[in-house]
Amino acid sequence: MSKPLTGRKVLLVAVGAFGIIIAVNLFMAFKAIGTFPGLEVKNSYVASQSFDGDRAAQEALGWVVEPSYEDGVLTILIRDRAGLPARVADLHATVGRTTHVRDDVEPDFSYKGGLFIAPVQLASGAWLIHLEAKASDGTAFRQRLDLNVKG
Repeated sequence: MSKPLTGRKVLLVAVGAFGIIIAVNLFMAFKAIGTFPGLEVKNSYVASQSFDGDRAAQEALGWVVEPSYEDGVLTILIRDRAGLPARVADLHATVGRTTHVRDDVEPDFSYKGGLFIAPVQLASGAWLIHLEAKASDGTAFRQRLDLNVKG
């Protein structure tokens, strides 16, 4: 014969169940905040003031960017409107996961035969490349590129 269900037991079960739910939610919220910065720019208002002009200048370049990754080498090909290697004065990129910053790397690119090449070790999965380049005329070029590494 079992003991009768009392108000005290129901209260303990309810408090315990809600306590577990709250603890899990707090844990997930802290992990989400701690692993993803959520920032694209430091001050969105300041960035918005020149956005249209910057976009028009970047589109006028007509650049097409193609990233690839194979055998520990990240390659970025930048072509102009004519399909020729673009005249890039400076190139910088940050490669990372979309969900956290702990795997972010800033490859050191060298220019060889129309390609920007950098040795970097990337695990399989989805990666995001934040590319910042400068044309020979000083025009800034920024683009986010998706890269899927097969492993």
